[in-house]
Amino acid sequence: MANVLAIIKIMPESIDTNLQKLQNAISKKLPPKVTIKKVETEDIAFGIKALKLSLMLPDETGGTDIVEEAIRKISGVSDVQVEFCSRL
Repeated sequence: MANVLAIIKIMPESIDTNLQKLQNAISKKLPPKVTIKKVETEDIAFGIKALKLSLMLPDETGGTDIVEEAIRKISGVSDVQVEFCSRL
């Protein structure tokens, strides 16, 4: 089965959200077989920063929906956007 590389942008609820703690919470809540390959922060505006995660996941029915839902349920997450998705 092939894998999928997805780049997901996670917007925090506030400027005071600790992105390291948010990243740790996300890594604990990701579904099995989903791994974080790269973590970046992106300056948005007015001191707000977003997390950008490069994730490797199996190419299964539902695509990134399961991952997006798992991340949305985490306290401190305001929005989740898939910026890039490609089958490897």
